[in-house]
Amino acid sequence: MYLAFNDLVKLFSDIRGIKEADHLYITVTDNANAMQTRGLFIPLSEDSGELLEAIANGAIAAIWDKKKQLPKYTPNHFPIFFTDNLIETVRELLKFYIEKIDGDKAEKMNMTNFVFLNKKLLKENKETYDIAVMLEKISKLDSNDNFERRG
Repeated sequence: MYLAFNDLVKLFSDIRGIKEADHLYITVTDNANAMQTRGLFIPLSEDSGELLEAIANGAIAAIWDKKKQLPKYTPNHFPIFFTDNLIETVRELLKFYIEKIDGDKAEKMNMTNFVFLNKKLLKENKETYDIAVMLEKISKLDSNDNFERRG
């Protein structure tokens, strides 16, 4: 079960771009350089890269820090979900997705790939696709941590 545009509408009240999308997000990542088929891009740090790169690599939406200016090249129809705290938003998104897939008894299920390469989130691991591991590591981050973000 993929993360969907309508799921994000439940989590975000401040949205720019197309508002009636039937998007399904196959990939959620903080790495603009990663191939992100039907991706949701979340720029968590300076190392995340530029939105333009993310779009070129398949991003069809982004979650954005509302304190950061959106690049002028951002297409008007491109869905942007604004938040005050990207780290907390990732926590909420992971919890939401776990609840969404919890109890689904399908033997073979399509699932959204969460690919976060941020070293502060993953500590010694370079990458992981295990949503439970990511949720645990993110929940340990102190929201007052000196975390560089880029917009």
